[in-house]
Amino acid sequence: MTPTNIEAARETCKKIASNIATIIRGQTDATRNLVATLAAGGHVLLEDFPGTGKTTLAKALARSIDAQFKRLQFTPDLLPSDILGVSVFSQRDQLFHFHEGPVFTNILLADEINRASPRTQSALLEAMGEAQVSVEGERRNLSELFFVIATQNPVEFRGTYPLPEAQMDRFAMQFTLGYVAPEEEVAILTAQQHNHPLDELKPVVTLADVLALKRAVEDVRISDELKRYAVDLVAATRTASGVQLGASPRASIALMKIAQALALFDGFDFVTPEQIQKLAVSVIAHRLVLEPQARFSGVTARSVVEDAVKKLKVPA
Repeated sequence: MTPTNIEAARETCKKIASNIATIIRGQTDATRNLVATLAAGGHVLLEDFPGTGKTTLAKALARSIDAQFKRLQFTPDLLPSDILGVSVFSQRDQLFHFHEGPVFTNILLADEINRASPRTQSALLEAMGEAQVSVEGERRNLSELFFVIATQNPVEFRGTYPLPEAQMDRFAMQFTLGYVAPEEEVAILTAQQHNHPLDELKPVVTLADVLALKRAVEDVRISDELKRYAVDLVAATRTASGVQLGASPRASIALMKIAQALALFDGFDFVTPEQIQKLAVSVIAHRLVLEPQARFSGVTARSVVEDAVKKLKVPA
């Protein structure tokens, strides 16, 4: 990868982040995480209370890229065919024709994903893991850029279903937005006094720019020592006290790739230990299943990962 290509990739990151910042105020870290996961080829799960801007953040990213975007509102009566598509018989030519579902797009917003049943949620497993779907015995490939941004309300809320472990493992990152500072909230009120700023948002990069960005991320250097460090962090969750199910190798891969993307975003040609440490909780914690007794004792997935980061020796 030439320096020119790397600079072009960095410029793509900056354009997307700057465009999102005109809509989403006071969420710099969330924006960086979202763009880094897009560049790394992963998928994002946003969990937070209603009204904190999860859907707006997803829409702002989608509108910043000149690519196909679809939104799917998850509800208890949603069926797998509503996501993947279905064949419909045509009286005209006496044949079945496949009508593509919302999953056939570049960026898919799965809004309030945990309001659908586990059976429906699982319809996304193959798509997110392998960029393909199998419908009626036929395999159909998805776009080269296929990025899922899922939002969910906290699982304690009424009318929600917990996501299956296999589904959680397919999200490269999970993070929250939280509430912004009062000054930022006042600015949000002012911006939306007459209309929503999203209505005026225009694309700043093309689909080709994003695909070039993904290729550039793959060439960001990461040493064998840091690869081992990432693997050891993930492996530490498998033997941690109170953990019933630790993180899989998929977590190690996601940690490496998003660290590469974050390094490029931050202007580095190589990954540093600090980038891996900063990402560890968001990449690993949501994949853990804790023993009931541990949860009652106050142990959290976040604390398990933070403890591993503190205990493991950082490569020199």
